[in-house]
Formats: sequence, C-alpha cells, structure tokens
Amino acid sequence: MAVYTDVSFEDLERLLQRYDIGEPLSFKGIAEGIENSNFYLQTDRGAYFLTLYEKRVAADDLPFFLGLMEHLAERGIHCPQPVKTRDGQTVVHLNRRNAAIVTFLTGIALRRPDAAHCASAAGTLAALHKAGEGFALSRTNALGPDGWRPLADSIHGADRIEDGLSAMIHGSLEELVPAWPHNLPGGVIHADYFPDNVLFVGNQVGGVIDFYFACDDAYVYDLAIMLNSWCFELDGSFNITKGQSVINAYRAARPLSDDEIHALPVLMRGAALRFLLTRTYDWLNPDPNALVKPKDPREYAKKLRFHNKVKHAREYGL
Repeated sequence: MAVYTDVSFEDLERLLQRYDIGEPLSFKGIAEGIENSNFYLQTDRGAYFLTLYEKRVAADDLPFFLGLMEHLAERGIHCPQPVKTRDGQTVVHLNRRNAAIVTFLTGIALRRPDAAHCASAAGTLAALHKAGEGFALSRTNALGPDGWRPLADSIHGADRIEDGLSAMIHGSLEELVPAWPHNLPGGVIHADYFPDNVLFVGNQVGGVIDFYFACDDAYVYDLAIMLNSWCFELDGSFNITKGQSVINAYRAARPLSDDEIHALPVLMRGAALRFLLTRTYDWLNPDPNALVKPKDPREYAKKLRFHNKVKHAREYGL
C-alpha cells in the first residue's frame, strides 16, 4: 500500500519492544495501493507486515477486520494473522495512527491471471464465504448503495476526467439504487477481491490479503466484484472464457440460487459503479503524501457501459 505516514527505525525499535517476534533485520515501505501505510518487516524469527491505518479505515472497524482474519484462518483460509503484543493486544498506536502487525504470506499477485487462475481464485472466494459463517461480529457495507449518493455528491469536476462522466454516475444512481436486490444469501464478503489481493503459488491460490473493506453483504455481490476485476482485458472487452471459469468454479463450491443468477447483471453494474465512484473521488482529490497515483476511474466507466447493455447473466459466462 502507499506510504502516507513515515516510520523511522527508532520508531520501529520502540514498537517491537511490545512484541515477542525477534530482532529486526529488514524494514521497508511498500508503495502499492492507495489506502494504508504498509511496511515489510523481516526479523530473525520471520516475516511480517506492519500496517498504519489511514483514510477510510475507522478505528471501530479494526476488531472486525482483525478478528475476521483469525476466524477465517481457523477454518482453512490462508490469510494474514494478527500478531498480538506481549499483553495480548492486536491494535497498537504508532505516530498518531492505529496500527497492527500481521504475518506475511508468500506468493505472487498476478497482473494478468489466466482462466485457470480465475477458477482457483473463484473456488477460494466461495470457500471464504462458507468459512465466514458463524463469525460473531458484523459490519455494514459502507460503500454499498446507501453510501453511493453521498459519495457522488462529494465529487466535483468528474467531467474533467471524461466528458459525460458526471451524468453517467448520477444516471446510474437513479437506476440502480431503486432496483438493488435485497434478501439474497449473504454473510461476510471480502468486497475488494481484486487480483492484487490474491497470492498464487504456481496455479493455485496461496493466500488472500487486504480485508479492510470486508463487510456483511450478498455473496453474489462479491462474485460480481471479482468478475469485474478479473475478467476484463486491457482493451475493455469482457473475456467470457474467464467469466465461465469464475462462475463455474464458484458454483461448484457454492451453488447459486435462481434469485442470485437473476440479480447478477444489476450487481455487476453496482460493483462497477462502486469502484467508479471511489476512483473518481480519489483521482480528483489526490493525497500529496501518497507514493503512487490513484487508479484511473475511466477503466470502470468503460466496464459500466458494457454492463448497461447486458440483459442476462448468460452474457457473463453462466
């Protein structure tokens, strides 16, 4: 993730006095993503990530995120594990930020996953949904339909990015919010299941990371987020072979109901709108301290245009 808040080696040494994870050997900022400040930490006992929580991560949500990772790991999902301090705390304070240390997962995040990678990742997503059952905490999706209009109203100058973008956003809101399906099967979802958050060892998923958008919502909405982020090519075309791989592998692990299948086109549009909104806001309100550029919202504008023409889930590979 992007480094917004610096951590000196002296800061690190003081922090590590609270843990029993050994002496630091290597420590460096990780300049990827746009949400938090992340650092890779190697000690004489193992590898870890130190995260300082910025921007959209509220302190009250941290027990949900960190507890969820523990819950999923106990049920066979390979994900980072929070490391407790000597006195049993998972959340600490560092440089006026909430922070946590989690275990480091080995594996590679693929920029261009093929159909086999898509199938493996979709099977893992279904397993994650089933493993989340019984988790004691809950969290509303702050970036679901109820949050879209306030976010859209805070965006000024969208047409500077692309002519007609403001009309597309507000027109989509008017159509999607009233049409949004309710009472679909649901529980804990990842809500940010992009290729850069899934680590591969060979052709198989070795781990899932970055649970800081996780929440309670419809499972098939999470599938829609995955289809949006895994199955489009660089030219903006939808790869139906990858779509088939995702949907078939997911359904093999967790069958979809008729209601979920019927809702998929609307959910695909909603997932595209959600990321169009956050990317547009971040593009127009860049953080001068970030080490990386915000992601281009036009990618999701193009995806939303594609979805607007879809009439049935078959067009996604069902």
